[in-house]
Amino acid sequence: MRNPIDPFTSAVELAAAVRRKEISPVEIVDGCLARMDALDPGLNAFCHRADDDVRKAAAAAADAVVRAGSVEDLPPFHGVPLPVKDLADVAGWPTTYGSAATDRAPAAASAPVVHRFVDAGFVPLGKTTTSEFGSVPFTESPALGITRNPWDPDRTPGGSSSGAGVAVASGMAPIAHAADGGGSIRVPASCNGLVGLKPTRGLVTDAVVECEGLGVNGVLTRTVADSAAALDVLARHDPAAWWSPPAPRRPFVDALTTAPPAGLRIGVLVDPPIAGMDVDPACLAAVDTTLRALEAAGHHVVDVPLPLPPTDELIETFTTIWNIAAAGVPLTDPDRVEPHNRALREAAHAVGSWSYAQAVHRTQHLSRRVVEGFVGSFDLLVTPTMACLPPPVGFWRTSDAAASAPDPLAPVRRSYPLAVFTSLFNVTGQPAVSLPVHHDDATGLPVGVQLVAAPWREDLLLQVSRALELTLPWADRRPPASAARRLGTPNSSV
Repeated sequence: MRNPIDPFTSAVELAAAVRRKEISPVEIVDGCLARMDALDPGLNAFCHRADDDVRKAAAAAADAVVRAGSVEDLPPFHGVPLPVKDLADVAGWPTTYGSAATDRAPAAASAPVVHRFVDAGFVPLGKTTTSEFGSVPFTESPALGITRNPWDPDRTPGGSSSGAGVAVASGMAPIAHAADGGGSIRVPASCNGLVGLKPTRGLVTDAVVECEGLGVNGVLTRTVADSAAALDVLARHDPAAWWSPPAPRRPFVDALTTAPPAGLRIGVLVDPPIAGMDVDPACLAAVDTTLRALEAAGHHVVDVPLPLPPTDELIETFTTIWNIAAAGVPLTDPDRVEPHNRALREAAHAVGSWSYAQAVHRTQHLSRRVVEGFVGSFDLLVTPTMACLPPPVGFWRTSDAAASAPDPLAPVRRSYPLAVFTSLFNVTGQPAVSLPVHHDDATGLPVGVQLVAAPWREDLLLQVSRALELTLPWADRRPPASAARRLGTPNSSV
């Protein structure tokens, strides 16, 4: 380990250094908190800080290292700080759900996914910003203000795991909890130059099944090894869940020790599932870079189309379920819900239970068609993560400025290019990862590519991701110092 601690050191490396007693959890946490003090007034990644709690937990972790009979008795991420997205409860801390309409009372108990992080030795490092109820892929709200991209503060960092992506990309945290219902892990991964893995539906359980299984928990990291090791602590059999598979046969980190199988069938999808949408050339360049690397490794690109549903069917089936995303959120002042979420709630109330059940059935049939076609033709699918580069802050409201009666759903519709390639695989439930394989010279922004595997093939996804990481290394890329110098101005609310 370098001294002082490199703020971009991976979580796995930090955990190993703690176990070797080369560094203390207190030192790691103090470094994170100092960096938060310096950068977060301009970036707005954190919506709740409890520095005293964090320092006490770090001190307890440091004491446990001293008292441990063997460091092998310590959990895998002992003493490593990890912020939690503000859609998940942490005992003693408030959960805003990104909304001004919710209570700020401390949560009575932590969510099951948070318990898994704590059991693995992570030290919760505050709560990160999210869009209201996680419904759109940006955070610009009356409740939490504007969260900005560390590569260019005039642009969005994506979302809805906005603060999580910013915290890791800027070096305020080595790893961060994130959640994905339509791209909310993969979109901020692409916007911030990170690795973002969405697991197979059901692999990582929580208190409830979110949005008929569209929503899943995971992490944002800088390295494939961190993503694999974190998945090992999250993917536990949960007998209390509505559905939970048996524990994986072997650790996901073991997949990184062997090369991918030779001659994989690689499918390509560059035409958006929503017809008529353009794709930015930088996003297509990320796909080309990836395909060249895969072909050079001996894999085969196959010219077989994925059996996509018609645009109208895809939008209708996804949005009917997505409209209920906030159904479980307790509101104390519904009048303060943001206009686009009020419109989504009204749309959800307008759908009867019989029609909703029919939509769920249609969604499952749609998913089966796509997955059957995928398994029959591909081992992996390569797509752009997003159809666009990170849009400017405020982009979502531009079209409403001159309107006499602004469309409350305009921010949702203007978000489609960010999530058009990701949301399909929330519907199918397949594992998918965004990798920061490309950098746009014109803007200086990172650009992600999405890899998709068959259900339960996270091992293959991680193997190929690691091979690409070695071929197209990205872990040493940092947001420019020129952007960091602009972060002295405190963030303003919308």
